[in-house]
Amino acid sequence: MKKILIGAIVGGILLFVTQTLSWTILNLHRNANQYTPKQTEILNYLSSQFTEDGQFFLPNYPESVSMEESMNLMKNAEGKPWAIVTYHKEMNANMTMNMIRGLLVDILAVGLLCWMLVRLNLPTFQTIFLCALFTGLIVFLNAPYTQHIWYQSFDLYAHLIDALFGWGLVGLWLGYYLSKRTKAGVNS
Repeated sequence: MKKILIGAIVGGILLFVTQTLSWTILNLHRNANQYTPKQTEILNYLSSQFTEDGQFFLPNYPESVSMEESMNLMKNAEGKPWAIVTYHKEMNANMTMNMIRGLLVDILAVGLLCWMLVRLNLPTFQTIFLCALFTGLIVFLNAPYTQHIWYQSFDLYAHLIDALFGWGLVGLWLGYYLSKRTKAGVNS
């Protein structure tokens, strides 16, 4: 258990640091968070239209329409502008809790990977590294890429870099830490 915990904490911190760098100093996700000089006017207009938090796909149709009507509405929208609007009534700039939750999720994710890896029969550095890298690819393919298929995000390659670099770094750490410890016969 100690091996899993140490692997998870160090690996989770490594993953968290790479994500932090990606979103801050490296600013890889800037294409999905672009600036418009009309932001004040847009926000004022949205505030006059929405009363509650929500995410809206435009154009869309009410739930009450028939399948035929919905198909016609979507067909008529073909080739025209569309948008996804995520609206919140108020911004909370306190990032502390979000960062703590993000770090804890990273530690948990790496901990789950460690749990699986220590159950392998004497895994090598290469096996552990590849398992971590494949975990990153699974995460990327299942969430950012699948969503991109439908909604064409603007930071798809940034998510791919995050997955390969972050989980690759975790794989290097766990490959060193777990393969060495497992071969030494320290199993928990």
